[in-house]
Amino acid sequence: MKRDYPHLCKPIRIGRLTFRNRMCSAPMGATDITADGSPGPRTLGFYEARAKGGAACVTVSELVVHPDTDGSQMLHLSLANPGQLGAFAYVADAIKRHGAVASIELSHSGQYAGTYMVDKKSKGELCQWGPSDGVRPDGIPVKALAHEQIDDIVAAYADAAALAKRAGFQMCMVHAGHGWLINQFLSPWFNKRDDEYGGPLENRVRLARRVLEAVREACGPDFPIELRMSGSELFDGGYDVEEGVRIAQALEDCVDLLHVSAGSYQFGFSVTHPSMFREHGCNVHLAAEIKKHVSIPVACVGGLSDPEQMEAIVAGGDADICVMARGLLADPELPNKVMANRADEVVHCLRCFVCMAERPVTQTRRCAVNPRIGREFEGLEVVPAAASKRVLVAGGGIAGMVAARVAALRGHDVTLCEAAGHLGGILRAERALPFKLDMYRLGETYETLCRKAGVRIVLNQPVDAAFCDAFKPDALVVAVGSEPIALPIPVEEGARVVSIDELYLDGAEPGPEVAVIGGGLTGCECALQLARTGHAVHLVEMRDELAPDANIRHRPILLAELEGEDIDVLCGAAAQAVTSEGVRVRTAAGEERTVPCTTVVCAVGQRSRTELADSLRDGAPFVRIVGDALRPANITLAVYEAFHAALDV
Repeated sequence: MKRDYPHLCKPIRIGRLTFRNRMCSAPMGATDITADGSPGPRTLGFYEARAKGGAACVTVSELVVHPDTDGSQMLHLSLANPGQLGAFAYVADAIKRHGAVASIELSHSGQYAGTYMVDKKSKGELCQWGPSDGVRPDGIPVKALAHEQIDDIVAAYADAAALAKRAGFQMCMVHAGHGWLINQFLSPWFNKRDDEYGGPLENRVRLARRVLEAVREACGPDFPIELRMSGSELFDGGYDVEEGVRIAQALEDCVDLLHVSAGSYQFGFSVTHPSMFREHGCNVHLAAEIKKHVSIPVACVGGLSDPEQMEAIVAGGDADICVMARGLLADPELPNKVMANRADEVVHCLRCFVCMAERPVTQTRRCAVNPRIGREFEGLEVVPAAASKRVLVAGGGIAGMVAARVAALRGHDVTLCEAAGHLGGILRAERALPFKLDMYRLGETYETLCRKAGVRIVLNQPVDAAFCDAFKPDALVVAVGSEPIALPIPVEEGARVVSIDELYLDGAEPGPEVAVIGGGLTGCECALQLARTGHAVHLVEMRDELAPDANIRHRPILLAELEGEDIDVLCGAAAQAVTSEGVRVRTAAGEERTVPCTTVVCAVGQRSRTELADSLRDGAPFVRIVGDALRPANITLAVYEAFHAALDV
């Protein structure tokens, strides 16, 4: 067959292994880990889904090689723990049986041990080891590793690799990027040693080289080694891409594949894991530069999920392989869809960090657009229903579309009615925000998925009790969404107040000076976009902090973006009234002042269409209310509720 993306679909040899395409699954932390560091059944299902979805290689992350100096709640592998080797063998088998190469990441966090531990007290009690004595930016002391400890760690890498090979893994990745231990030795910022491991580059690469040589000796020439490195640390005092090239050249004879990432944990989380405020593939240029100077295959990573972009990367010679993490969380079937010329069905990652925020909070996985993440062992397939039913879905936002599609895939006769003349619901507003365009496109993708699943879509058709009586559905999913809350303060005649919908959907021009009332996630994003489009912006929030409804990974990145703009932020300021001169506010100290503006944007939240939803509770034998119609929350809950409502029909 003729492939739409021939370069992305072309096999490649890595050592003596053949990757079936150029799309690989990056290391992503396990979803359930036992007390002794073994992968649990959900972890097996998690990695198997990426293999079944068509990825050429699936890398399990992170196997801590030396727990004595890197105590953390990550994977360990030792023959001293009964059953542990078998647990890893089951994971390797689950990956390989679907045609993917099973790889495992060997890691040591160095002075960032315990980064992903939920128990912060235990994390603080860990001894942090690194190349040099010092103090971390967060005040935690670091001790320099002694030569004997370094020797033990090198041997531990070799032992872990040999055990992984024994368990059935076909290759391994040595993690030497992102500020972890080997990167700390490579970095002139972290490494202040004056012995054979510090100073000039030939000394700073010594640990990496010793580790790679030890792994090669332990596993033999037929066991490919992938080196994950930061092409540049991307902060003052760290190494730049020119030195990244020299590091790659110094180590390429020890490895079979160079995996070029970027940044360092302490100084660039949103660089290493590109946020929605960065371009997709923003770190690919580092891989492209290194590829010019080495003779082995190079992989790139960083906010990739668009098949067209990845095809251009491989076709243009910037990298040989495209590696995805969050892109394969959002849609594990992405490689299969690309291989089958079904790229229009790919559900793209929103780069919202729901996935990464969930791990330190609950030690699980969750994805805003994929309700099966971390729950794959419960079943990857949408199972056909025992009997086809007549299903009515009221509302064509994301919750309604998810419910309609899943119900149709189960074999039901599904009709989706939307009161407006278009699908997408609240997602349509995101088109006004360039950094949330992926969220807008999610609505377009789900409309395609609904139509391909056979959902009957009826626009400009509101659903009420009378409509249900006439339609006679066997099941009704109510996804009628929410509406903006009106500004709950007096507005003087002649003063101009617009809602988020009027601003984003109707194209209301706010004028040169704007006050945004409401400093939640929506208000912060609005203020950011207005500032970036040349408006003078005041952001008024009655609480003491901004964006408390943002997740713990996205929030600091959003706040940093706000700080980078000239925005007048007033926290602890309750809006009292809108006048022709601006917004009158009262501060926490009881002082009153007027915030000058020509237009006020109301961003105080959403209200469920409760009355409409309640009127439909008797619309069918089975009724489920989902998403914002139940209570305004976020896209994650809307998708989860809708997905499971359709499974319950």
